[in-house]
Amino acid sequence: MIRLPLATLTSACMASLLVVATAAHAQNAAPAADASRLHAADQTFIADGTQVVATQRDAARIATARSSDRDVKAFAERVSTDNAKITAALRAASPRGVDVPKNDPDAATLASINNLRGADFDKAYIEQVALAGEQKALSAFQAEIASGRDEQLKAVAKQSLPAIQAQYAAAQDLAKRKHLATNAQ
Repeated sequence: MIRLPLATLTSACMASLLVVATAAHAQNAAPAADASRLHAADQTFIADGTQVVATQRDAARIATARSSDRDVKAFAERVSTDNAKITAALRAASPRGVDVPKNDPDAATLASINNLRGADFDKAYIEQVALAGEQKALSAFQAEIASGRDEQLKAVAKQSLPAIQAQYAAAQDLAKRKHLATNAQ
């Protein structure tokens, strides 16, 4: 049997712990490296896409509670359902290590409709959320399809685009029925 001095054994143990700690740190740091390698267009899509979808979803919840118009409520329910699916798809498709905000709506947009009631609420909701919000969503998702580099994110954008286009068409129809100006895309 070989006898080693206590200092040698202690040094060997410390070296082993250092190797294990370094390896563990490298594994934990790997996801952050993935996030930094994400193309700028993809990062923008994650930030802008999730914000506009969250804003529309939260505004739709407000609309179902505050509007007395059944058409506005029906539109809001559709948006809420569609955007919950889009949010889940965005989270699932985002590369490992990339932070996708769970709930990051545009506070100014929500504040602008939050205290309104009746016809005033319906008008502001249709103009600011339904029409303008859907245009922002279309722009964000179309930009990802055109310029994004992450294939999973592009696939989500392509899969989600028909729902967003349908929401925008429904918003335009709703605005026409309520005698409000529609914005041409």
